[in-house]
Amino acid sequence: MSEAELVLRSTRVVTPDGTRAASVAVTGEKITAVLPHDAPVPAGARLEDVGDHVVLPGLVDTHVHVNDPGRTEWEGFWTATRAAAAGGITTLVDMPLNSIPPTTTVDHLRTKRAVAADKAHTDVGFWGGALPDNVKDLRPLHEAGVFGFKAFLSPSGVDEFPHLDQEQLARSLAEIAAFDGLLIVHAEDPHHLAAAPQQGGPRYSHFLASRPRDAEDTAIAALLAQAKRFDARVHVLHLSSSDALPLIAGARADGVRVTVETCPHYLTLTAEEVPDGASEFKCCPPIREAANQDLLWQALADGTVDCVVTDHSPSTADLKTDDFATAWGGIAGLQLSLPAMWTAARARGLGLEDVVRWMSARTARLVGLDARKGAVAPGHDADFAVLAPDETFTVDPAALQHRNRVTAYAGKTLYGVVKSTWLRGTRIVADGAFTDPKGQLLDRA
Repeated sequence: MSEAELVLRSTRVVTPDGTRAASVAVTGEKITAVLPHDAPVPAGARLEDVGDHVVLPGLVDTHVHVNDPGRTEWEGFWTATRAAAAGGITTLVDMPLNSIPPTTTVDHLRTKRAVAADKAHTDVGFWGGALPDNVKDLRPLHEAGVFGFKAFLSPSGVDEFPHLDQEQLARSLAEIAAFDGLLIVHAEDPHHLAAAPQQGGPRYSHFLASRPRDAEDTAIAALLAQAKRFDARVHVLHLSSSDALPLIAGARADGVRVTVETCPHYLTLTAEEVPDGASEFKCCPPIREAANQDLLWQALADGTVDCVVTDHSPSTADLKTDDFATAWGGIAGLQLSLPAMWTAARARGLGLEDVVRWMSARTARLVGLDARKGAVAPGHDADFAVLAPDETFTVDPAALQHRNRVTAYAGKTLYGVVKSTWLRGTRIVADGAFTDPKGQLLDRA
C-alpha cells in the first residue's frame, strides 16, 4: 500500500465478498487494495474517514435519455450528469434517441461525443440506434465504440427514430449477431396498442388500459423467437409486465441469450396511487398495479430480472399536460434512483448489497465494463458513492439537478442520503457542492 495516494475508510464498505469495515486504497484513478479497517495509512497518503456511512461502488445507469444536442431544453449532458453524480451514479450510457441527430451513424456519434466531451460530470458511454434503413451503419457504429443498439417495436414518440417491424427486426438482428453485438429493445407490440381503448383525458386508469400487458408480452415473445433464430444477444428494456416473466425464464432455460431490466418507478410506485391528471407519472410501458410490482420484486430476487436502471426521460414542463394521451411519456429519476430503490428494498427486508448488485455490478456487466466499474475491488476504477442509509429526506423538486425539475417523487420521504460521490479517485460532489466536470467518454472496447 506504500504507493497509495488516498485511503477511503468506513465501517461499512460494500464489496463483492460482502459488507465489511475496510480501508480502500487508491492510486491515481484505480483501487489498489481493500484492506482491514485499521490498516496503517502510508506516508503521503490522504485519509478520508467517512465513519459509519456506507461506501458503495458508484452506480452504473445504462438507460439514460440525455437528449443533447437537439432537445437540450429537455435535458443536457451538464444537467443530466450533475443529477447522476448527486445521486451516486458515476457512469451512465446515453440512449440514441431524443437527441437531434439520433446516434444512428458514426458521424452522428461523433456529433454526440463532441457535445458531451466538456460537459460530463460522470463517465458517459453511448448506445447506437437500429432503424429500418440503417443496417449498413450498425457494424461501423459497433467498431466506433457504441455499447449496443436500441430498437423500438412500436412508435418511439419521435419521428426521427422509427420503429422496426418483424422483418426489419430480423435484418438488424442478423447483422448484429454477425459481430456478436447487443440489441436492446423497447418491446411493445403496435397491433395490441392500436387495438387497446384510447380514451385520452386525465384519468390514469384510461391511460393504463391503453398500454396493456399483452402488448409487452406479445412483443417480448416475438423478440425471444428472433433471438433464438439468430443466436443473438438481446436485452429487454424497462420491463413492466410481470406476465412476461415466465416467457423470459423459459427462453433463458432454452438457451436464448436474453437479459432484462426494470426501473425504480415500476418497483416503488403503483397504479393505485397515481392521481388523475398527474402525468409526471406517465411512462411507456406504464406503472402497473401493486400485485404486478410484487412479482417484479420476486423476479429480481430469483434472477429472472437482471438489473435496475432509471430510464431517465425528461421533457420540458409544458409537455407534461394533464391529458395522459398527449403528455410526454417519461420519468426523470437520475438523482433519486438510489434512495427510491433503497427505501423500497429495505421495506422488503433486502439489503444494500442487493441494490448494488442490481444497479452497479450487473449493469456494468451488461455493457462489458465489469472489469473496471461496478465493484469496490482492486483494479477497478475508484468510483464510490458514500451513503447515509438511515437518514431520510423529503423530495423537493427545487433541489434536483436535472434541467426540468418535474418528478413523480415530489413530497415523498426517502431513506438514503448521498453524502459524496467519487469518480476515478476524485470527489466530484459533496453535500451538494460540485467540482468542474471530470467525466470521460467511454467506448465499448
